[in-house]
Amino acid sequence: MVVKSFPPVEMADENGILAAGGDLDVETLILAYSNGIFPWPHTGFPLLWFAPPLRAVLFLDELHISKRLARTRRNSTLTFSMNTDFNGVISNCAASTTRSQRGTWITPEMEEAYCRLYEAGYAYSVEAYNGKRLVGGLYGVKIGKYWGGESMFFLERDASKLCFLYLMDHLKSEGIKWYDCQVINSLTESFGAREIPRDAFMNLLKKALS
Repeated sequence: MVVKSFPPVEMADENGILAAGGDLDVETLILAYSNGIFPWPHTGFPLLWFAPPLRAVLFLDELHISKRLARTRRNSTLTFSMNTDFNGVISNCAASTTRSQRGTWITPEMEEAYCRLYEAGYAYSVEAYNGKRLVGGLYGVKIGKYWGGESMFFLERDASKLCFLYLMDHLKSEGIKWYDCQVINSLTESFGAREIPRDAFMNLLKKALS
């Protein structure tokens, strides 16, 4: 059953949990992301919806590229594309998190849901190829001028990082000023992402969707 509404994001607890249960229909996901909310399954719990008090955001004019990665990029023979193999990217992301964790938050239900979201025009992927072999990629959600990241994978060193830089170049060419990383981690922080208060994020989101 499609979720018709979510509680105000200010009602999220200190861990960012706003609601539990519901479905992953396209309409529900669009409603969630349009209101600063994202699903994050946890084993043993109903489907959890998050609106964290601090949101990780990368402002594109603050993008940092290390000297080593810049050198890798110059010398890379990989080829990159957008939206040529969304299913392959999300499948590899799910397999990657399964190998590195006990289980994965990209459940089969999540995988199917985001494939439907992609088919509806509200998700995207970036691919890295070595010849014809998919060796890296990432995927996320886009609604209006809002772009957010979900997951990435690599089968060759730095392939996912180079996909991220490819995406940043694309966003800059489209006039996009910021990118939603949701939760800060060592990788996004290394690119220059930082945490901002939820109300500041909601203001950015409102403008991106207007």
